[in-house]
Amino acid sequence: MSIIDAVVPGAAILFAMVAAVAPGRAARFTPIMLPLLVIGCLVQWVLESFYWQMVPIYLVIGATAWLTLSRTPATASGRRRMLARAGRGTVGLLALIAILPWGFQPVPRLPEPTGRYRVGSEIFRWVDQQRPEPATEDAADHRNVVVQAWYPTDFESGRRWVYIDGLGRLPGSVSQVPSFLMSNYGSINTHAFADVPISADRMRWPVVLFSPGYGAPRAFYTGLVTDLASRGFVVLAVDHPYESAVTELADGTIATPAGHFPDNAADGDRYMAEQLSVRAADLRFVVDQLDRSDAVGLLAGRLDTDHIAAVGHSFGGATAVAAAALDPRIMAAVNIDGTLYGDLPDRALQRPFLLLESDHSETGHSAQYLERSRSLVQHLRAGGFRYEIAEANHFSFTDAPLFLAAPARYAVAQFIGGSRGPVDTQRAADDIMAAFLQGPLGGSPADVPAAAAHHPNIHGGPVP
Repeated sequence: MSIIDAVVPGAAILFAMVAAVAPGRAARFTPIMLPLLVIGCLVQWVLESFYWQMVPIYLVIGATAWLTLSRTPATASGRRRMLARAGRGTVGLLALIAILPWGFQPVPRLPEPTGRYRVGSEIFRWVDQQRPEPATEDAADHRNVVVQAWYPTDFESGRRWVYIDGLGRLPGSVSQVPSFLMSNYGSINTHAFADVPISADRMRWPVVLFSPGYGAPRAFYTGLVTDLASRGFVVLAVDHPYESAVTELADGTIATPAGHFPDNAADGDRYMAEQLSVRAADLRFVVDQLDRSDAVGLLAGRLDTDHIAAVGHSFGGATAVAAAALDPRIMAAVNIDGTLYGDLPDRALQRPFLLLESDHSETGHSAQYLERSRSLVQHLRAGGFRYEIAEANHFSFTDAPLFLAAPARYAVAQFIGGSRGPVDTQRAADDIMAAFLQGPLGGSPADVPAAAAHHPNIHGGPVP
């Protein structure tokens, strides 16, 4: 939220409240306040754009102007004084209503990456001709896999990709976020530039595959993955079409969720295991593309395909583990708060493993999650780490909390946790992940416990 976004609505609401309580006092300031508020609205519109959150502000300014410019004299009739009191109450109510829309950021501000590199980005929309699309009935449909690469660059300017696929053609809601709230998300600064070359500091760069949570678009993890990319990794964030809330396919079609989660727990488990197989195949297909110069654009010849890791959040965390268990080309796996399905809990994982968790007391991890995570850790063959980030909830690893203004985030955190905030949570997660991935991805082994200890209230350490 910019200064204009904050000052104009705040001043309008405060002025309206004063007018509702003491219209005579407010009237003395109307010749100054009214022009300033009107000018402020015009400046906001010209410099930024129309925000639907401003509509209640326009109404508040108009109602306040009417109230203060048409004051009721003390000698007025009783009926007229009653109408004046009703007008004051209406202005006060409008002011209170106008506060609510500003709980949602018109243009969320993502945190700037903290690594030594600037970040470039490129989007690939591939079609796997060897796999039919399981979510559609058309036998001619083949599986689309959409990937956004975030990578280190030395360039500091250029055009930017739109934050989320399908903007302007979104369904009614995106991962339970009403799409009308995203009308201005085309102005989000992702802190990355399109069509810029990868940094020349290295000939080849290690690769991190990233899989989002169930139904979540890759966009909702932009803060997390751009920060990781700025530390010297090529992060390939994958959209899984027909499960992701919104995905633009190679032919421009907007794909929305096609599956229906079963009500029965046993059927739900089987459904998730089936979806997990589809997702793991998506990641393995991505790896297949990395040595193809015609597939990876500006990244051709610059990817270290001997050093690939898989990372994911929630269901994406299970996807990362599944891909690492099935594909020997994946050298390490990171599961962020993900429940495992199928036979994964009993697999003897042959690669280094990191489990990052939100605060158990705030997220309320299920018994399935706890038991299956414990089982996987007991079956590790290459060791690993497990850390719990206190005062972080399940959504703290995503951009979603940043869609809310700071006061609204604070209020929501009192009910569902996450008071640590997404910025601190993601920084801690990226510090730990970067240290963990350093060794398996070809660098000098780093001190993972030291990276965790750099942040307060993170509990855990190495596991056998």
